[in-house]
Amino acid sequence: MALIGVLGGMGPLATVDFMDKVVRLTPATRDQEHLPMLVANLPHIPDRSLAILDGASDPLPAMLAGIDLLNRNDVGLIVIPCNSAHHWYEQLRAHSTAPLLSIAEASIAAIPTAVRRVAVLATRGTLASGLYQTTLAARDIEPILPDEMAQVRIDACIRASKAGDLDEGAVQLSAALAVLIAQGVRVAVMGCTEIPLAARQLSAPSVTLIDSSLELARATVAFAVERGWNLPQQEADGSRLSHA
Repeated sequence: MALIGVLGGMGPLATVDFMDKVVRLTPATRDQEHLPMLVANLPHIPDRSLAILDGASDPLPAMLAGIDLLNRNDVGLIVIPCNSAHHWYEQLRAHSTAPLLSIAEASIAAIPTAVRRVAVLATRGTLASGLYQTTLAARDIEPILPDEMAQVRIDACIRASKAGDLDEGAVQLSAALAVLIAQGVRVAVMGCTEIPLAARQLSAPSVTLIDSSLELARATVAFAVERGWNLPQQEADGSRLSHA
């Protein structure tokens, strides 16, 4: 049985949200057609953003230990529903025997082809890492970074969402979006998996929001379904033989 390995806990609510999206996106009519997941929910991993910004406790050893845990259980794919953790994507991928999906690549692939400017809503650490700026620029899309007024609101949105106060998170996110919209922003990528939790509380925002957690879930389901991981074992074996 092929397993999806989820390196999670960064944060826990965002991990549960990601799992919910995978389940809802899976084309299943019964339990046996859902995708098997092994989730390492490891909230003790040190803060990724603080490590990037201030050289605080290095989260990489704990993340590598999580990769080892998943690999020891023979997962066929690893996904990490945390954007700031992707600052260490290359080290994590090199350490793993299973392939890793990139949350930034999955998110940027969802941007409509005509769009040439995209705002990045993320932690200060993710912004400092250049994760989305580099990925957007590679597609000839101009990354728009929030000014300090908007970033303060985004920081507050992420803090509130991590604490489970999604209503306050939505208030802060709405204020940040108002600033960006006034500056001409029409498309933004939610490059922190806590932000979509708050965004659900908004009523029809006048900006297109790309949900990094949702796009990673879509890429995960596509990878697994293509390989028949949602099929009972006998059917999966037959499907692989028919495509051989």
